[in-house]
Amino acid sequence: MVLATEYVVTTAPFTVRRTVKWGHCDPAGVVYTVVFGEYVISTAELFYQHLFQKGAQRQSQRTFGTPTRALTFDFQHSLWPGDKFDTEVHIGRIGEHTYELLMEATNQEGKTVFTACLTPICVAPNERRAIAIPSNFRAKLQSYKQQCAG
Repeated sequence: MVLATEYVVTTAPFTVRRTVKWGHCDPAGVVYTVVFGEYVISTAELFYQHLFQKGAQRQSQRTFGTPTRALTFDFQHSLWPGDKFDTEVHIGRIGEHTYELLMEATNQEGKTVFTACLTPICVAPNERRAIAIPSNFRAKLQSYKQQCAG
């Protein structure tokens, strides 16, 4: 039997449930700070798969990249091995080259564990220069944002 440590719970708003692994924690049992970045990036990748209704594409098949321009956190509660928490994704500002994925993680008691703002920037994959958010991607971001606003 395989035990999943992360899976999609709902798609509107997009929510990932995760269980903290023992190896993600320091000797005191608290999640390493850097692991929160992995949680956010993993949630973003699952969100993109949902948005485009397909599995992750190989980098060589992508017409644009979305490296991280900025990532901010506000930590409010600790997580311990075995804790389960949900991370909900919302869309913030959509600019010319960048957009914001706003995430709020809550524990099983409904308390906010952390909030994060991931700001990717769209780039030409072989040139690593900023490009305008592709129109089909922009439309999907805007549609999701409107879907979750109502």
